[in-house]
Amino acid sequence: MKADKKWLKVLYEKYNHPKWIHPDPLEFVRQHQSPLDQEVAGLIASSLAYGRVKQILSSVMLVLKAMGGSPRNFILETDRSVWLALFKDFKHRFTSAQELVKFLEGIKKTLEHYGSLYECFAHYLEGYHFSVIPALSHFVRNLRNGDLSYNSLLPLPEKGSACKRLHLFLRWMIRRDSVDPGPWEGIAPSILVIPLDTHMYRICSNLGMTQRKSADQKCALEITDYFRNICPDDPVKYDFSLSRLGIRQEDFIMPDGSILRS
Repeated sequence: MKADKKWLKVLYEKYNHPKWIHPDPLEFVRQHQSPLDQEVAGLIASSLAYGRVKQILSSVMLVLKAMGGSPRNFILETDRSVWLALFKDFKHRFTSAQELVKFLEGIKKTLEHYGSLYECFAHYLEGYHFSVIPALSHFVRNLRNGDLSYNSLLPLPEKGSACKRLHLFLRWMIRRDSVDPGPWEGIAPSILVIPLDTHMYRICSNLGMTQRKSADQKCALEITDYFRNICPDDPVKYDFSLSRLGIRQEDFIMPDGSILRS
């Protein structure tokens, strides 16, 4: 049975609540009040959101704790030498200390040039308002500072992968409800793409949202179009609620009485 608006509404009302956020790295974004700190914390937290949940939370906490109360000010007021000393032993799956430092350098240069991550993304979005992918590609290239080699923290959208973590970051920044803080005002959530990983792919496949055999960018766009038919103005509205099924490993009863296995 395919998911319809009625069933998704029930799921949303059950799970789209702050009490279900932990253990989601989104909790690190919500610890900050300033939009300028939320966007920096969000980019760091989402970029490290791969691997086991426990390891993700540990790595994000290690990095953000070292930055004190304002990750934005920390990055702007310190430099590579400080970061190399602080994070010399850092390792998160495929991400090394050197890669983390290059990532922070890209954030710093972007903040210095544009004033905020929001202004950088919005700048590129102006010419590509019909789709988030081109603007996101330019945004990532800007953060990479011209380095197009392998980067575990900043995949290139034009390569065709789902780029789940980047779309997760955009969901946090652009949507606003009881879960997503949405500090980036003025950007319509209608342009967002579902943050697709293997767990969400399995759930959406079981719900008949896609017939594709791999969780790539084309699959993410197909699933997003499915949601857009249900909720044109906010196609990723149900992402958080659906992802709770995978994270909490709970089964959910469908409207027809069948059981959706998470």
